[in-house]
Amino acid sequence: MEALPLLFFICVLLLLLLGFPVAFTLGGVSVIFGFFVFGLDFFNLLPLRIWGVMSNYVLIAVPLFIFMGVMLEKSGLAEELLETMALLFGKLRGGLAISVLAVGAMLGASTGIVGATVVTMGVLSLPVMLKRGYNPKTASGIIMASGTLGQIIPPSIILVLLGTVLNVPVGDLFIAAVIPGFILVFLFFIWIVLIAIFKPQSVPAMPLEELEKFKGIEKLKKIINAFLLPFILVMAVLGSIFAGIASPTEAAGVGALGATILTLMRRQFNLTTLKAVMIKTTSLTSMAFMILVGATAFGLVFRGLHGDRYLAELILSSDMQPNHFLIIVMIIIFICGFFIDFIEITFIIVPVVAPIFIHLNIDLLWIGILIAMNLQTSFLTPPFGFSIFYLKGVAPPGLTTEQLYKGIVPYVAIQLLALLLIILFPDLVLWLPKVLSY
Repeated sequence: MEALPLLFFICVLLLLLLGFPVAFTLGGVSVIFGFFVFGLDFFNLLPLRIWGVMSNYVLIAVPLFIFMGVMLEKSGLAEELLETMALLFGKLRGGLAISVLAVGAMLGASTGIVGATVVTMGVLSLPVMLKRGYNPKTASGIIMASGTLGQIIPPSIILVLLGTVLNVPVGDLFIAAVIPGFILVFLFFIWIVLIAIFKPQSVPAMPLEELEKFKGIEKLKKIINAFLLPFILVMAVLGSIFAGIASPTEAAGVGALGATILTLMRRQFNLTTLKAVMIKTTSLTSMAFMILVGATAFGLVFRGLHGDRYLAELILSSDMQPNHFLIIVMIIIFICGFFIDFIEITFIIVPVVAPIFIHLNIDLLWIGILIAMNLQTSFLTPPFGFSIFYLKGVAPPGLTTEQLYKGIVPYVAIQLLALLLIILFPDLVLWLPKVLSY
């Protein structure tokens, strides 16, 4: 009987690595194992468990945040942000790269959708950067890395899902992610500055004749139009959560409405736009929730086979130190990120290890941010780094996949450094929630 949970887990993992659809692999294998081990009674329990998960009020935030992100993508906000930032920082070596980083951080706080951010910045800024003489690896690397910032900078869909799985308040996760998010942006910025100092030819400044057009009252108007409205929207969403005025789900509703109003104000709203936004929101939400249903079945069978108890006993009987177990889990999540999606890792691995962290008296709020930071690397790590594929799809023909792979290496290293910092200094995560709780 003790071998059954291990056999079950290996079957699921092998089928996933062979490329079978995640939701149906999780659900299908779970139903087969559940039937043969527990009999027909399993089909009485499974619908109740799925209903219990799907009726979770917090999960309503997922489609609302997706709607907010897709609507902002259609508003043309990213284009104006990039253009304005490029002109603001254009005099500096690496100014275009800094502007891409700043826009990536702002879009991360506004949308949280990696694919939309990477594609938008790839279409708008990559050709300009290459034309200005930027090294292709440097240009592509900063675009892909900046696009992933929406994974850690709140409001983030992954933090909503992790909060549900770990049973940690999503608002607390949003607050806890603020400082780690800024640390990551700062480390990316330092890397760009170092490139500008030691390899200035890789990140040239913009020509002065282009910058001359951007001054006076026109400059002020552009800055206000590009920054004020998105800033108000972000403050409305995050401020309402941090101040305790609204729950994350209610704040997501505010964000969805605010993004629609912003699109209206920019005269980009019409029935075609609304239809496209609704179709994309439905598609992304359905994918996430189908995986959630499969993961619920997986969790039910795994716990029914006492897999969580067996694993906990195995870890505790080995006298493994909590820090050692944490490092092993972080390594497993990092390696899984090479092959499977962040949603899949959240619903497969996190529920298995969460009870052990509870046994070891490790703060789940801290663990949630560590996992979110770790999962962010899954968008960059080959062979299945989604940011690489997103950018490759819109990149000029001369940019090779090899250059994209080389471009992301320093940023993966920086993300791992940031992960190490918040492992060594837990207060980077826990300090702000403590302060705001007072």
